[in-house]
Amino acid sequence: MSRIYLIDDHAIMRDGLRLVLEAAGHEVVGEAADPTPALADLARLRPDVVLLDLRLGQRSGFELLAEFQRRGLKLRVIVLTMSDQPRHVAEALRLGACGYLLKGSAGSELLQAVEAVAAGRRFLSPQAAEFAASAPASAEPHADEDALSPREHQILLMVAQGQTSNAIGEALHLSPKSVDTYRSRLMKKLGLHDIAAVVKWAIREGLISLDED
Repeated sequence: MSRIYLIDDHAIMRDGLRLVLEAAGHEVVGEAADPTPALADLARLRPDVVLLDLRLGQRSGFELLAEFQRRGLKLRVIVLTMSDQPRHVAEALRLGACGYLLKGSAGSELLQAVEAVAAGRRFLSPQAAEFAASAPASAEPHADEDALSPREHQILLMVAQGQTSNAIGEALHLSPKSVDTYRSRLMKKLGLHDIAAVVKWAIREGLISLDED
């Protein structure tokens, strides 16, 4: 059976996954709601499979996948998410994910995915495979999106969620002026001209939703 690490910002989701996985004989060796402790744990624990959500509060699962590559962490990652956007499937696979599964999938499908990925195979849920196959060339990540640094991506999410420069600066230990500089830089990279455009872009890309608390 496999050693598994869970990364999801909802405790109830992690608890449910743990129950399903442990009932099937797998060992959940750790869990995290945020990328920072997850990175420290993963370098130490080296699990067989990582289950990763794409939306991690003010952070992104894409950011974490990119960080795995930068650090040379050879991890078998299954993205487990609500996002059914073709470009997100394509981006996750481009960043090294071995599997992509929607959160509405049955527990049996989750176990199939874990077994396949632990054995070194790729697993896409039927819906994700269809999305990946149907993704047009224009759905590939734009160079401007790829150019965002992890910090810029983090600030993008916080701006899109309606947080002020002062609030963002306090949360990230930056001056409001530094936050404004990051915001101007990321907006230029994405070709966005005002905050409303930032919010629309984040909604379109599935980074935030209209019903998000």
